[in-house]
Amino acid sequence: MTDASTTLSTAAKNKADRESMSEKDLVQLIAKQLKIDTYSAEKYPHNPELKEIISAEVAQHFKIIPLKKVGKLLVIATSDPSDIRTQDKIRQLTNLDVEPVISTEAELNSLAQAVYGTTFNIKEMMSSLDGIDADAAKDEDEGSLDVSLSSAQDMAQEAPVIKLVNSILMQACREKASDIHISPEKDRIQLRFRIDGQLKEFPAPPKSYFFPIISRVKLLSNMDISVTRVPQDGRFTFKYADSEVSVRASALPTIYGENMVMRLLQQSKGKALTIEDLGFDPKERDKFLRATQKPYGMILATGPTGSGKSTLLYALLRKVNKPNINIITLEDPVEYRMPGVRQVQLNRKAGMTFASGLRSILRQDPNVIMVGEIRDQETAHISIEAALTGHLLLSTLHANTSSGAITRFVEMGIEPFLVASTMLVVGAQRLVRRICPQCIEPYEAPPEAMSALGLKPIPGTLFLRGKGCYQCNDTGYQGRCGIYEILDVTNEIKDLIIKGASMHEIEREAVRMGVLRTLIMDSADKVLRGFTTLEEAGAAVLI
Repeated sequence: MTDASTTLSTAAKNKADRESMSEKDLVQLIAKQLKIDTYSAEKYPHNPELKEIISAEVAQHFKIIPLKKVGKLLVIATSDPSDIRTQDKIRQLTNLDVEPVISTEAELNSLAQAVYGTTFNIKEMMSSLDGIDADAAKDEDEGSLDVSLSSAQDMAQEAPVIKLVNSILMQACREKASDIHISPEKDRIQLRFRIDGQLKEFPAPPKSYFFPIISRVKLLSNMDISVTRVPQDGRFTFKYADSEVSVRASALPTIYGENMVMRLLQQSKGKALTIEDLGFDPKERDKFLRATQKPYGMILATGPTGSGKSTLLYALLRKVNKPNINIITLEDPVEYRMPGVRQVQLNRKAGMTFASGLRSILRQDPNVIMVGEIRDQETAHISIEAALTGHLLLSTLHANTSSGAITRFVEMGIEPFLVASTMLVVGAQRLVRRICPQCIEPYEAPPEAMSALGLKPIPGTLFLRGKGCYQCNDTGYQGRCGIYEILDVTNEIKDLIIKGASMHEIEREAVRMGVLRTLIMDSADKVLRGFTTLEEAGAAVLI
């Protein structure tokens, strides 16, 4: 009994010692047990040239930093030297022998900043936040309705907060995120990035620093930081690598504080996306190109939010953008800047809506007009009139299918003969995740998944999918591609519209005549060509 009590007492003491031990002491203990070296700046001065051996993406994924290369030996810093699988992966990627050196999380992030000019995540910023009055921030966030403007500005302009917000923006760009979600919970902050259409959660700062972060974003976006009970929108830009990133920020009051969502629109200094880059079948692409040669009429892009409609319209504008063509756009907001194009930003507070703005545009002698979205009956009527009076008009509309977009106009009160007279081409689209090219593998798909996309369920048929690797964060997907349904509004389709045919009748007849390949048809083709998986395509197009 005495021996047992002694053992329990010793175990409890060891546990207490470990819990009271600092991270640096723990690193020293692990290094002694594993008989490996600990990191020190004197012994391992950072060498930026080593990033040529291990890229920032690889270092980010495995949480390692290359320290030194001697012959065929590569020394790496890691906070987990017992992770043999990571060392094996690095060995395979570099064809070098790997020797680990243990470091703290803070040292690892400092090295990342020195070698790659960036940090792994925002954890290393937490120690920097000591300069901010966390309790005051918490009081402001959870206190009375009156927010002190001066204290909010002071907190938002503190250097640690600026670094923290910059770190979040940089990390989102590294992860190729399209959106940043900073959401308040009861006792924490939820930080999520939308990557390839999927939201993924990342480490976040303590809840007490939520108000300074939101205030900083609102300052950048020219929002009123003293207003926390009313939705606000704004925008700002920042530089990342060789690109300028435009950010659309939206603040929405919730029960635990303001929910902040930022849409990132990266504008590369390199070649902008063209219609040829969007993954169209050549015959389908030609439908759009023929329509852009017409002197007047309407070209529509439909689909859910975030399906790439604006990207398609910008690609079409680049095709028609010439010195002898006057192009004017009306957008909310202006997402991409285009040289030679007159781009107009809506201002609803000043009475500048799509409808009123479109009336003004018609007095500017345009050849081509792009309207960001047709949302209401008034905008639809003016758009139809513009397309009838010698203007080529491009716009977007929320509808599930191309034939559904036509009937949507009729439901808005537009006469069917006017719709038939103006409509040239209607495209519906979705974005699906591409199979990661680094870990692609064949597999036998379930027959029901094949049948859902109209494919003959033959047992033993092999399709492609991603197994999951470090380059795709073990998702099996990397990047996205479009699935399209392009309806060429021929004379026969116009007759159906005038007769008041339903969207199903229009779609069925268009398929029979060969002027429409549906979303399901195109998704099946993308699966057979190895762009995406059966599951991903089915989730995007099957209702």
